[in-house]
Amino acid sequence: MELKDSPKLTLGAALARVLGFFVVSGLCGVLAAGFVVPAVAVTGTTVTNSVAFFNNLPGELNVDPPSQSTKVVTADGKPIATFYAENRVRVPLDQISPHMKNAVIAIEDSRFYKHAGVDPQGIMRALSSNLSSGGRQGASTITQQYVTNVLNESRLSEGNTEEIVLSGQKTIGDKLREMKLALELEKKFNKDQILEGYLNIVFFNANAYGIEAASRYFFSTSAKDLTLPQAALLAGLVNSPSFYDPSVYPENALQRRNQVLGKMLGEGMIQQADHDAAVASGVELKITPSKQGCAGAEMAVYFCDYVSHLILNDPAYGADISERERHLYRGGLTIVTTLDSRLQAPAQAQVDSTAGPNPDKWGAALVTVQPGTGRILAMAQNTVFLPQEGKFDTQLNFNVDSKDANGADLNGAGGFQPGSTMKPFTFAQWLNEGKSMTAEVDASRRTYPLNFPWRSSCGKVLGGYSTAEKNAGLGTADDLQNADEGYYRRMPINYGLYNSINTATFASATQLDFCGIQKMVDAVGIHSGLDGAQVNMHQLGNLLGAIGVAPLHLANAFATFANDGKYCAPIAILDVTDQSGRKFPAQSTSCRDAVKPDVARGVNAVLQDVLKVGSGVHINPKIHDKVPTAAKTGTSNNNGASWVVGYTSGLSTASFFGDTLEGQSRPGHNLTINGNFYQRVDGYMIAGPQWVNYMLQVAGLYPAVPFPGPPASMTKKP
Repeated sequence: MELKDSPKLTLGAALARVLGFFVVSGLCGVLAAGFVVPAVAVTGTTVTNSVAFFNNLPGELNVDPPSQSTKVVTADGKPIATFYAENRVRVPLDQISPHMKNAVIAIEDSRFYKHAGVDPQGIMRALSSNLSSGGRQGASTITQQYVTNVLNESRLSEGNTEEIVLSGQKTIGDKLREMKLALELEKKFNKDQILEGYLNIVFFNANAYGIEAASRYFFSTSAKDLTLPQAALLAGLVNSPSFYDPSVYPENALQRRNQVLGKMLGEGMIQQADHDAAVASGVELKITPSKQGCAGAEMAVYFCDYVSHLILNDPAYGADISERERHLYRGGLTIVTTLDSRLQAPAQAQVDSTAGPNPDKWGAALVTVQPGTGRILAMAQNTVFLPQEGKFDTQLNFNVDSKDANGADLNGAGGFQPGSTMKPFTFAQWLNEGKSMTAEVDASRRTYPLNFPWRSSCGKVLGGYSTAEKNAGLGTADDLQNADEGYYRRMPINYGLYNSINTATFASATQLDFCGIQKMVDAVGIHSGLDGAQVNMHQLGNLLGAIGVAPLHLANAFATFANDGKYCAPIAILDVTDQSGRKFPAQSTSCRDAVKPDVARGVNAVLQDVLKVGSGVHINPKIHDKVPTAAKTGTSNNNGASWVVGYTSGLSTASFFGDTLEGQSRPGHNLTINGNFYQRVDGYMIAGPQWVNYMLQVAGLYPAVPFPGPPASMTKKP
């Protein structure tokens, strides 16, 4: 049976309400003492004083929206995580089952549509019962209960938990204030609005505030689809959520549910057959545990953590951390991120399978950004956020910086040594200075003394020597090593890059302005993942990647080459709105010219050869046969960090495998990974297959086009 509409007031009914008001006002001191503290004599309180006290109570109640859960979703609308202080999802009254509306009215306030917020009949009934039996029967209407919930919610959201008043703790003053506010509230809102507010704010369970959250938690359904027995059970919970908790005390819950059903039958809300069928049913729960924050994320737990830190670090969400936390955990935000669930799932599957059982806890990570937008499309690593038996757990995000540009925490691991993935930036400066990509360099040289005349035009202090002079030393290179012995000879510079020859990179640097190399690295966003500082390219070791860089920023730097030299800052948040529709600042694509288009095209041409004939030739399967792809392998000096960073015109992905526990101090030598023995781990061996298997699955989702070729002037022999 549908809930009856609120009846129009006749003159008699109006007079009855007015009379009711004065009855309550006149007797409030005596009556309140009777049903709130029946065993206590209220000495010295006269009816006249009670009326005066009552009339002087505040009548205004600010009904702010109650605390709402914040949703974090992917760009394609898939849920990532929910943040809440109180698990609550607001729903309009027409999206709540009629059974639920009827059930809560029947058991909590059967005269809800007949009184003006305070029910004199209910007060007299409770008074009579308490005086005759010595009980503590209450007389709070749904409107009064709503008032109490609104007041407590306000106190809770402001952090004033010590001011929260529970039903059994109310003083006479509390009860009178509740009555006054209830009477005034009904002048501002109609009955349906009050009922909707009540059902959305009331406490059902520590995991469920409001009817929608309760429906999802106890029955894995929505409030609009609650059946009669389900609705009756939830309505019964309101009186004592602990005592009637069906997951803990099913017999108590069943008895209470049947009491509610009896009340509904008595009020003519259901038919006898419906009542009997509902009573005959058991407590049939289908509990869906609530998942709070990133630890309970449905996907991309570390990306979720990154997004939450972006919000909590942003003054747009509050002047201090407490205010930002209130917005995140209570503000009912909908945070639409850049993540693409179609990429995230295979990224996670790939990193999980890379190291296998992994008893020695080696780290694997993948992150993808979109060239031209900077959108982070996938972010994954082979760990769990909370400890689990037999799992590698950490809360550090392998893919992002330790801190942001302002020094605020991002919970990142702080980057890993990029090794030879830094070489393309020196090569880019080679082309930027107008040199041919096929010019020969002397890669036989392995030693550079302290006073070697490196060139630097920007007045840096290099290795203790001032560059106010024409030339200055950058320290020494005592014995440069290549991975293989056969490359200590003269060779074309492009050959040296796609085969990743260390001595060739140093030989090219002898002809370059180190200030130009520095500008190139800065332009593509490379920086220290530990503290955000500039990677000082005036230190020789950084030519070969000695300073830790986060995978996110390495992938984004290579995306600059894919984007014809235009750098776009990485972004993770597309849109943020609160429950009222108010928009908060999000992140938008921000791009700038960083590398000359012809230089980017020259780099792309050589890095395509990495996979065809160079250091990545053994990476299988062969992706470049299917889609135009460029890449660079990289390995740190002790093989503790290994990489492949590769890209199409549509996607740029950094793939990492290495030691994430001790700053790459554990050498990647003589390891057995996933059943395979490695005398040493190089970039193409583990990070390579991880990258290519993932890219083969997702490259078609962001269609790639062939990279434009470099100008003829770059390819001609000098």
